[in-house]
Parts: sequence; C-alpha cells; structure tokens
Amino acid sequence: MLATGAARKRGKPASGAGAGAGAGKRRRKGDSFGDKGKSKGGGKMNEEISSDSESESLAPRRTEEEEEEELEETAQEKKLRLAKVYLEQLRQQEEEKAEAREFEEDQVAGRLKEDVLEQRGRLQKSVAKEIQAPDPADIRILRGHQLSITCLVVTPDDLAIFSAAKDCTIIKWSVESGRKLHVIPRAKKGAEGQPPGHSTHVLCMAISSDGKYLASGDRSKLILIWEAQSCQHLYTFTGHRDAVSGLAFRRGTHQLYSTSHDRSVKVWNVAENSYVETLFGHQDAVAALDALSRECCVTAGGRDGTVRVWKIPEESQLVFYGHQGSIDSIQLINEEHMVSGADDGSVALWGLSKKRPLALQREAHGLRGEPGLEQPFWVSAVAALLNTDLVATGSHNNSVRLWQCGEGFRQLDLLYDIPLVGFINSLKFSSAGDFLVAGVGQEHRLGRWWRIKEARNSVCIIPLRRAPRPPAAGS
Repeated sequence: MLATGAARKRGKPASGAGAGAGAGKRRRKGDSFGDKGKSKGGGKMNEEISSDSESESLAPRRTEEEEEEELEETAQEKKLRLAKVYLEQLRQQEEEKAEAREFEEDQVAGRLKEDVLEQRGRLQKSVAKEIQAPDPADIRILRGHQLSITCLVVTPDDLAIFSAAKDCTIIKWSVESGRKLHVIPRAKKGAEGQPPGHSTHVLCMAISSDGKYLASGDRSKLILIWEAQSCQHLYTFTGHRDAVSGLAFRRGTHQLYSTSHDRSVKVWNVAENSYVETLFGHQDAVAALDALSRECCVTAGGRDGTVRVWKIPEESQLVFYGHQGSIDSIQLINEEHMVSGADDGSVALWGLSKKRPLALQREAHGLRGEPGLEQPFWVSAVAALLNTDLVATGSHNNSVRLWQCGEGFRQLDLLYDIPLVGFINSLKFSSAGDFLVAGVGQEHRLGRWWRIKEARNSVCIIPLRRAPRPPAAGS
C-alpha cells in the first residue's frame, strides 16, 4: 500500500510532455483496440456512438440544471405572478362592467333621444315597409249598430273599442272576443227618468290617454262625459251653439278640446268639470279636431279650406292652405306633422313650419262617374300611427288604403288596398300598431248624399302583421 501511494504521489505532479506521452499511449492503445474492432467490423462506428452518448449524457444534465434554476425562479416570483394574474382579471372585469355601462347608457341615450325627437315632433319610426299585405279573410266584422257608424276610438291598452252611430247609441266592444261589453242606448227627447244618452247622431268621440274618461259629442250641441271602464255618465258640457263635430284630449292630461259647426274651439277641464275658454277664427263649420301632448290642437275647417293650429296659452293660431275642397278629416302624425283629407279627393301631409303641404296626393282614391264627367272620391277619414311613417285613408270606393310617408314627410307612397264596401267614416290605429279599426256605414257620417245598399253598418278590425326580419349574416 505504501509503495502504491508513493507511486501515486510521484505520478501526480507529472505534466507537460509526460502527460502528453501518457495521453498518447492511451490514445494509441485505444487506436489499436479500435483497429482490432475495425478488423472485426464496425469498430469505428462503435467509437463514434460512444462519444455521442457521452455528449448526450452531459446535455440533459445542463437542461435539468436550467430547469431547476427556472423552478427556483418561478417559486421566488410566484406571488408576483399571481398578483399580476389577479390584476389582469380585475382589469377584464372592469372592462366588461364598463362595456355593460356603455350599453345601458346607449340604450338610455337612445330612449332619451326618441323622447326629445318626439317632443320636437321629428320622430319618424320606419314601420310601413314592415307591414304585410292584409288578408281580407282575416278582417273581423262586428255588427251591432242599426245605422251608419260615424266615429270610434280605441282604448289606450288596445283591449276595447268604442263605436257610435247615427242610431244615437254607443257600444263598447272587446277586441279579443268581438263581443259587446256595454251598450249606451239612445235617449228619448223630453223623457224624464231615463238613463243618460244621446238623442241625436253622435258625430265624434275621444278617450283620455289614461283610459279614464270617454267624451262624446252629438248634433244637439251636447258633450257627454263617461267613465270609460263602467260607461257610467259623469257630466254634460253645454256651450256650443251647433253640432259638436270634433273632440280630443290632450295627452297626459284631462284637458279636453272640442269644436263645432258654430266655428269655435272650446277648452274644458274634465277632472274639475269646468269650462276654460273659447277660441274663434274659422269662417265656416269646423269638421274635425285632433291634439297630442302640447298645449295646442289642430282643426280642419271644412269649406273654409284651411287647416289651423291653435296655440292655447298664446290664444293665437296658424293658418294653412292647400286643399281645393272641403277639409273633412285631420290627424296629427307627431307633434310637428299632420295628415288631412278633403272632398276634392286629395290627401295632404303638413309640417307646422310650412304654410303649404309638404306632400299632396291628388285623387288618392281614384275617380268615379261617366267618362268626361269624372269626379274624385271624397276622402272621408284619415288615420296615422303615432310617430311613424304609416298612414291610412278611407273613402267610399270600396277600399281602405295604407300609405308610407317618405323621408321628411315630403312624399306619400301607396302600399296596399284593403277591400271594404261602404263609406269609411272613421279610422283608428291601435296604440301598438297591431290592428286598424274602420267604422263602415251605408251613408256618409255627415249626410245622406249617397247610399250604398250592399254595405254593412259595422266595425271592422283589420290585423296588421309585420314581416319577419331577415336573419343576420352567418347565423
């Protein structure tokens, strides 16, 4: 053992040439071993494989060390990494909340924008192009009046219809079932102790926007106020000197406007059962009246050929000219635009800022009579779906016509003809625009110039179906 240790000590400091010689001896020995292997075949190959395996055995050790270093680094930065992930999640949640808030704000802003446009009278929803052609087989006919229907109204909830006729009765109908809910019978003149009612032709009706009050006016100069739900009589307003031809409640209030063949416009407060004031200006019997939420109303002046806008607080009026004949019907489309019809066969669209019609459709329902002596069919009724571009007109040419108002109410395009035989004396859209109600009679509501024997004195409910919207691309 000592000898061996001494030999090791002596061999340890060996370096330089001796070390190189020793290496050379080992290399030559290896070479000779390689030659032996080579003579046996594939020895050199074996040497290359062994050297590769040695390098490969060293490489994984370096990778494992790097991985250990990475693991040690991740462990050190784990809290920081988790904190970053948590902050990223918070950021994403805040972004989602912000998007949701923006969406809600957009919806609120859109609603506010609609409200502002509605108040300014510039709201025009595009509805007419979605309406499908009504099927005549789907029209429901409600019969109960003995004489021609003169006027009708639809309750704000679209559940009931009130109709009145030349037989002096008022009938409340259920829209869903078509049955009579209540009948206000004719009152006999001079008879005492009888239920209240009308003794002459009922020419006009109006219902308050909350559905609480119903007002009806007749040829005997009276305005009767009813509780709409129970049809109980509440008040009777007197003061007009001729037939009451038009009634309208101001939306959102119980203020009532009335007009008459005595050429006046009167203002009433129904809730307080009181008269407010009277306005004058028309030069002939006033034929119709309408109002919305502003403290003003519009009237059709009949044979004086004017449409007038009455500003109640200022006690002033705006006068509009455009029709050549007697203007018998009028309705507001929004706060700034209206539609009117006349016995010269024309339908006009008006803007309150223009004294002339924005659009005028002549011979809206065609011509009648022998060749060379043709006369236009009178436009006896008009209706407009509030704040939209959809308008309906009626005459006695056996049809109700639906029209689309163009951009800015400067054009009127015919959409559909709905066959109905008789005089169309009144038209009203439901609040939701799901149906149109027509009051049909054998005679015109204001006279007996013609009589269509084959017509039925009835209330007709015309369903309005909208075309389904096309699916979005890629759905």
